[in-house]
Amino acid sequence: MASSRKGFRLDRLGGVIAVLIGLALFAAPFATYRANRIVSGEPRMLLDALPPGLASGVLAAALAVAVMAATLRAAPVRLAAAGLGFAAVAPAMGMAALFLTPEGNTFARVSPAFGFWLLMLAFGLLVADSLTRLRLGPWGRLAALGVAAAFVALLLLSGAWSGLSIIKEYAARSDSFWREAGQHLLLALGSLSAALLVGLPTGLLCHRLPRLRSGTLQVLNVVQTVPSIALFGILMVPLGYLAATVPLAAALGIRGIGAAPALVALFLYSLLPIVANTVVGLGQVPAAVVEAARGMGLSPRQRLLQVELPLALPVILAGVRIVLVQNLGLATVAALIGGGGFGTFVFQGIGQTAIDLVLLGAIPTVALAFAAAVVLDAAIELANGTSHD
Repeated sequence: MASSRKGFRLDRLGGVIAVLIGLALFAAPFATYRANRIVSGEPRMLLDALPPGLASGVLAAALAVAVMAATLRAAPVRLAAAGLGFAAVAPAMGMAALFLTPEGNTFARVSPAFGFWLLMLAFGLLVADSLTRLRLGPWGRLAALGVAAAFVALLLLSGAWSGLSIIKEYAARSDSFWREAGQHLLLALGSLSAALLVGLPTGLLCHRLPRLRSGTLQVLNVVQTVPSIALFGILMVPLGYLAATVPLAAALGIRGIGAAPALVALFLYSLLPIVANTVVGLGQVPAAVVEAARGMGLSPRQRLLQVELPLALPVILAGVRIVLVQNLGLATVAALIGGGGFGTFVFQGIGQTAIDLVLLGAIPTVALAFAAAVVLDAAIELANGTSHD
């Protein structure tokens, strides 16, 4: 009897998840209906946003997930429960759009409301908790990310979400969406690549020359404290002057507005994590290992490439992770100075008071940053295992 009672003991995090699910189902609207894309919306509860039979099924599935989260501790079962929740609620959101939109009406818009996002948060917490309990290695976490990406891709490609307002915003801008996606990645990855080319040698010099280290890191710290909007604005003046006085610079696309100041600003923001982590990583290499390599007859270059950098790689990759996630977010602000990227849709949506247009730029940015963090976390762990071997 004691073991039986212990098996059904309330799980603390599961209890919080169950409360979130209860609030989402009974106290928060599931969908928002608007007569057109810019007017204020009318909230609809779950039972009003779906056909009765489907609403009852989704409600039952979500409540079952809440009960399993609160009472069951086996990680595979909890993960399966979260999968049930996503499989029930995510497609239902697309059905709500079809159900709430009057037939033949091309102006009406249906968007996910707070209750839907609260359910997604609850199921996401349950997935994260389950994966933590399973103690998945880096390849397991990458596989989980792949499954999540495949699920979202299936919903998009199947047309299950075609009636949602954000998908209609995408359909009206599909060409520009992928162009801005490419520009966003160019800004984030281009600035990261330039920072690696400059930051790694600079970090090596700072490691070798302690007198250089303090001044360099102080300067980079000052750059890091400048707000992004201010730095973009500051860079517009010298780059505009350079474009006006040097024909080659203008021919290369360097101008006072556009991608050039955005790239330079993101490059400057990227230097501190790269340089600092390179210094820390090289500093953590055991002196005995370096001496052993010297005793084996390795040249300074060989010691650096074959011993020091491989051992410092996990710390350097941690700096790369910081930079990439940071730049994917900051690249959104580049749209204010004509730099393009997903920020174009964010600021257009703000100007038009069209929240779904804002989400069209914001959601891919968050998804890219999250995926980058997972991939680089796995790379850091793999690098740690390799360096220890």
